[in-house]
Amino acid sequence: MTAITLEQANCIIEAIIKRGAEMECRPLSVVVVEPGCIVKAFQKEDGSSMVRFEMAFGKAYASLALGRSSSLVRIRNEEKPAFMSYLFRATDDKIFPEGGGMLIRASNGKVVGAVGVTGDTEEKDEELAAFGIRAAGFKTDEDCMHMGRDVNVRQTK
Repeated sequence: MTAITLEQANCIIEAIIKRGAEMECRPLSVVVVEPGCIVKAFQKEDGSSMVRFEMAFGKAYASLALGRSSSLVRIRNEEKPAFMSYLFRATDDKIFPEGGGMLIRASNGKVVGAVGVTGDTEEKDEELAAFGIRAAGFKTDEDCMHMGRDVNVRQTK
C-alpha cells in the first residue's frame, strides 16, 4: 500500500467528526492527504470559521514535510526559528506548526498519508487526529515507536 484510499480517508474523517461531537468540540474541519500532500478528502462542519481548510491542510503538510506530528513541528519552530523560517519560505508558507496534524501509517509503519484537524484546542485536535487514524485501522507514530530506524519515527519530548 502506497497511499490511502478515498474510503479509508472518509472513514478517518467520519470517526473524527463523530468523536468530536461526543467530546462537545467546536465545529471541526478535517483533511486527509496522500503522500506528496495531495488532498484525498476534506470536510468542514457547519459553523466552522473561514480559513479552516488552509489550517487543516497546513497541519497535514507540516507532518509530511518534516516527518513528524505538527505539534512536534511547533516545538521545532520554537527551538530553531531560523531553520523553520527557511522552511516556511521554501514551502510558500504551507506549513502550519500547531497540533492536529499527524502522519497516517500502515501496519508496517510506512507513511500512507496524513490528517489535519482544526477547530478546537490544539490538544483536542491532536487527540482527534490519532483517534481517526486508529479508527480506520491505521497506526500513528506513537504506535510505531518500537519498529526501529527504518520507520523513522520522531520522538516526542
